[in-house]
This record gives sequence, structure tokens and C-alpha cells, in this order.
Amino acid sequence: MASPRTGEKIDTIYWIEGEYIKDAVREINLFMRDWRTNDVHNIDMRTMDIMAAAHNLMDVNEPYLLLSGYRSPKTNAMLRSRSSGVAKNSRHLRGQAADLRLNSRSVNQIYRAASACRGGGVGRYSGSNFVHMDCGPVRSWGR
Repeated sequence: MASPRTGEKIDTIYWIEGEYIKDAVREINLFMRDWRTNDVHNIDMRTMDIMAAAHNLMDVNEPYLLLSGYRSPKTNAMLRSRSSGVAKNSRHLRGQAADLRLNSRSVNQIYRAASACRGGGVGRYSGSNFVHMDCGPVRSWGR
């Protein structure tokens, strides 16, 4: 994954033989922090699993571009004040969601791959060129 805001990149194996790797999980938590406030939160690894599964289905080498991972309450409130598309109780607040983009794949391709995983929520934001993935109930939205 890469962050357009901070310029950071992460390319790490986070799971081997049924076990999450603690150092890798810490690195993911730091990478997916709220870049506006620098607040770090535990990321639900089920979201990472969905992201990895969708990435594998698309058979790409390019890392995801992470637009938003964890969001602090302050950041979520600010974004809600600017857009009706930001949920008051967003899964981003719990470290259970990610907004992602790939330059080599369309929003529809990413959306279809994530939806095929049947692991959680998948939102298509074609106008903003990203896909939301979360580990909540299986559901989908957007155009």
C-alpha cells in the first residue's frame, strides 16, 4: 500500500500459516493511522484480509493507494460537515474500513473483486475514484 498524503509505502507480509505477525500488524496500524491527526488505532485484520483477497483476485502487482484507513472522531466529524456521503458511525472510526484506489484498475473492477469476497461492506465511489472496503455486514452501495 502507499499513502498519497504522507508518501509512505508499506509492503509487508502480515500473516503466515494461520497467524498474524505482531510486528507487521503494528506497522499496518501505524500506516493506516488518521493522517490528519496522527492518531493510531488497531486495524481490524479482517479488513486487511478482504483487501488482500480482492487484490489477489485482480492479479495485480501494484499496491493499493490508501486514501483513508482509521479516522478519529474529529476527522470523521470534519468530513461529515463537508459531505453527505460520510457516515456518522463510520467503520473507519473503529479501524474496520479502508478507502482504496489502484491506478491500473477501474473503480468497477476493484468493486467487483471486493464484492466477490463476500467479507463485508463494499462501496463504489466512481466520482471520487475509490472503493470502500470494510469488515462489517456484507452489503454494497454506490455507482
